Amino acid sequence: MSPEISVLLMFAVLFAGIFLGYPTAFVLGGVAFLFGAGNMGMDIFGLFITRLFGLMKNYTLLAVPLFLFMGVFMEKSGMAERLFNAMHILWGRFRGGLGISTIAISAIFAAATGVVGASEITIGLMALPVMLEKKYNKSLACGAICAGGTLGILIPPSVMIIVYGPIARISVGKLFLGALMPGLLLVLLYMLYIAIRCYLRPQDGPPLPVEERQTTGGQKIKILLTSVIPPACIIFSVLGSIFFGIAAVTEAAAVGAVASMLLAASYGKLNFSVVKEACQQTLTITAMIMMIAIGASFFSTVFVTLGGDEVITSLFMKLPMGKWGVLAAIMLLLVLCGMFIDWMGILFIIVPLITPIAAELGFDPVWFAVLVMVNLQISFLTPPFAYSIFYLKGIAPPGVETVDIYKGVMPFVGLQVLAILLLILFPQIITWMPSHLIN
Repeated sequence: MSPEISVLLMFAVLFAGIFLGYPTAFVLGGVAFLFGAGNMGMDIFGLFITRLFGLMKNYTLLAVPLFLFMGVFMEKSGMAERLFNAMHILWGRFRGGLGISTIAISAIFAAATGVVGASEITIGLMALPVMLEKKYNKSLACGAICAGGTLGILIPPSVMIIVYGPIARISVGKLFLGALMPGLLLVLLYMLYIAIRCYLRPQDGPPLPVEERQTTGGQKIKILLTSVIPPACIIFSVLGSIFFGIAAVTEAAAVGAVASMLLAASYGKLNFSVVKEACQQTLTITAMIMMIAIGASFFSTVFVTLGGDEVITSLFMKLPMGKWGVLAAIMLLLVLCGMFIDWMGILFIIVPLITPIAAELGFDPVWFAVLVMVNLQISFLTPPFAYSIFYLKGIAPPGVETVDIYKGVMPFVGLQVLAILLLILFPQIITWMPSHLIN
């Protein structure tokens, strides 16, 4: 069987299994065994065992459960509720203030959890009822929560970045630095959109009544010291220790996990049931990620052995318009895949194929990797499998329809596309910090 036919059949069976609803990890592993055994016989088991032990010995991946544990404890500590109350008071006097506050809280919570579902559900349960009560436009309120929630996979420390690094063989510390400014760029674009829209259409985001925003300077300082400073210190200490070479990613994650427990204790939220729930959630998500990683590792082993990587590289390199035409095709491919496959599946299936192509075209590896991760945020907002929309619909009040959420996310998808274009036109937004702070 020629490599071209092998590639076509492998992807056909793979996508058929995923679309039929079978777990991604088992589809990847099953397809790998089917084609591996069919072409190499029982020798395929030796390759699988080698790849399995390679994953088990990957020190960087130890950061995944530690950051997840940190995120769960930051959530259980009541940090999000305190942040929302603080932002409610500080920004509520402005048109669109609650929407802008939602984006700000999402950005801070994204740096604390690194998981979209946890961020969006927690913030949505608090922010959506309040915005609807204050007569905010339904679509604007829903769009702000959905878009803000997707920041969890980009703003470091992010689980996506930790997983992406070993796959593409790029320093996770460099990816953290590279993703920081694009994450803040998206936050700025989201806030500007809400502010401009509510300035032009005051009825979409009215300011809070005067009686609800009466606070003294002393009260504001107390809010800042008790609600904003503690989580910010934890986040910046974890990231700073990585950025300045004080600790590796895994060690910094361990420090963050302990610090999040201390924060929960200071808020009176540390008890056995919280620890138990945090361990269960961390174990569940980590097991899911590692199962997909194992299946994808087997799939890529067979795919490369059958010459599939050479077929894909040759196909992309023959596209018109040179390297920018290839980049446009890759970005479009990621958007299309994101409409049907979750980001984790895309990360393990597509990234190993496109990373060598980017290297052959001469793209900076950190720049290209961050560009891919910004693109993957779109997958949470584009139907039919728009996970961010489903998360919000599951917790939304009865008056919020699915069409309200769809209408709300579309402008934010446009802003994500705009961010990608800005990152292509001005690559220094990504590359400046990694090139100057890490050798």
